[in-house]
Amino acid sequence: MSSALKLTIANLDEAFGDVLVVLVGKDGKLGPEAAKRLGKAGAARIAAAAEAESFAGKSGATLSLPAETGFREKTTHLVLVGTETAESQKADFLKLGGQIQAKLPKGRHASILAAGPDGPIGPDAVAGMALGMKLAAYRFDRYQTQKKGDDAEAPGASAVTLLAENAAAARRELKTQDAIFSGVTLARDLVNEPPNILTPTEFASRAAALEKLGVEIDILDEKALKKLGMRALLGVGQGSEQESRVVIMKWLGAKDEKAQPVAFIGKGVVFDTGGISIKPAQGMEDMKGDMAGAAAVVGLMHALAARKAKANVIGAIGLVENMPDGNAQRPGDIVTSMSGQTIEIINTDAEGRLVLADVLWHVKQKYNPKFMINLATLTGAIMVALGQEHAGLFSNNDDLAGNLLKAGTATGEKLWRMPLGPEYDKIIDSKFADVKNSGGRYGGAITAAQFLQRFVDGCPWAHLDIAGTAMSSPSTDINKSWGSGFGVRLLDRLVAENYEG
Repeated sequence: MSSALKLTIANLDEAFGDVLVVLVGKDGKLGPEAAKRLGKAGAARIAAAAEAESFAGKSGATLSLPAETGFREKTTHLVLVGTETAESQKADFLKLGGQIQAKLPKGRHASILAAGPDGPIGPDAVAGMALGMKLAAYRFDRYQTQKKGDDAEAPGASAVTLLAENAAAARRELKTQDAIFSGVTLARDLVNEPPNILTPTEFASRAAALEKLGVEIDILDEKALKKLGMRALLGVGQGSEQESRVVIMKWLGAKDEKAQPVAFIGKGVVFDTGGISIKPAQGMEDMKGDMAGAAAVVGLMHALAARKAKANVIGAIGLVENMPDGNAQRPGDIVTSMSGQTIEIINTDAEGRLVLADVLWHVKQKYNPKFMINLATLTGAIMVALGQEHAGLFSNNDDLAGNLLKAGTATGEKLWRMPLGPEYDKIIDSKFADVKNSGGRYGGAITAAQFLQRFVDGCPWAHLDIAGTAMSSPSTDINKSWGSGFGVRLLDRLVAENYEG
């Protein structure tokens, strides 16, 4: 579901709403624009209130005051928001926007004076603040027939006007941010959907809706997958009544449509019981989110197409359901992947790597991309190593890894690089096949990445294990949703800063 927040950008001198938000510095210090708008009496009152409440103006801290009688015809509340940061840091306006949205009175119309203690903030910062507010206001309430429209946990104001020095430039920047917001929202919606609704065929249908943005779509059904030899992927889904699918999405935005593309691949296990190696019942309902990698790729393709990214991009997702019926894959089975490599199945719950193995190989062989990045809720082991604060990054290319780390720092979708090495390959060598799909408990996230590396055929590649960050994710200033949409902003930033033009 999209954000219910109605957000507009107007000029600094336009009228206030019934709630006025003022950005302040240390100890409630007002900038020149706020001081001019509030007058001497208002400034003095704010200073006195800040002192009385020990309000230090630290970034994100808030102080609410009733507006003085006659201050403005419609203004009933003032909300002071601190912007003071450490000297080594810059204000994070995306995060600040989310913090403001959480503190605003529910259902009100608020105006934010987009000017801090040092003067008006720039168009980029205004648009970033707007994006943060919209992301924080997101709710998935499609199936809440009793609570819809009356949720006590509904965030903040229902309408916000950002008062900016250069409103026209800020609106242009917001147009780009809105494309990214739509991509994140799409990814969140997909992750939050129940598995009886979001089957592989339904997921493929929703990805196909990107055609209206100019994305070329190719949906491969089981007949096509068998012809291609994707037996590793098909083996995962053979215990389900739901047919498996692979969706290829192409955005050709570069000046030369034949220029070498970049590629993003997502794991799309729409529900994962574990198969014959069945998971415990407790918490199994969370396995509807085992397709968050595929959701991020679809959301990314939406964002790139909506903002008309000047790059050629391939998005590919493998969509399966892992169920334990009489036809299900067994531990001990050996399957032949599209690459020709044989795989011994040790654990049917190590299924996402089988899906990715075939899709990675197909994308490399057919599209010869500059690089491939796959996203997957692949292992619980990455959460043991990193918790839910960072996604795991594995890569065979230092330049690609460096660009990803920079994009993660810039967007707040943080990554931590993990090791790869031939020593770990020994753990997944099989006595009966070329490789086995699980090396056991120790180094589980690493051996999963080593497995995937065998199917990239030397292409520059990165694997993002997003098990801890994409579903059942911790609440943050800009995300209150079970599904976070992790990866969309990160990878959009990667493309924008390194691969466009």
